[in-house]
Amino acid sequence: MSGFHSIHNSGLGHRAVVVYRCLQNHANAEGCCWLAINTIAAELHLSRATVKRALDELCREGFIRKEHRWRENGSLSSNMYRIL
Repeated sequence: MSGFHSIHNSGLGHRAVVVYRCLQNHANAEGCCWLAINTIAAELHLSRATVKRALDELCREGFIRKEHRWRENGSLSSNMYRIL
């Protein structure tokens, strides 16, 4: 579902599409990236809340999968986003 036409013809909001493109730009060869919400928000000049809503929409519609990551001390790290 990660092709150009499917994301633009999906009915997603324009902010979700922009966030998706940001994730694609930072993804490795396996389609994974580890951007913090603050990093995405700063890069795209969006609020944290807008980025969170866009990420939730992308997960719900099956364009990405979000996985929580933990540090060795047990604290939460940035999420991993996998483009599907």
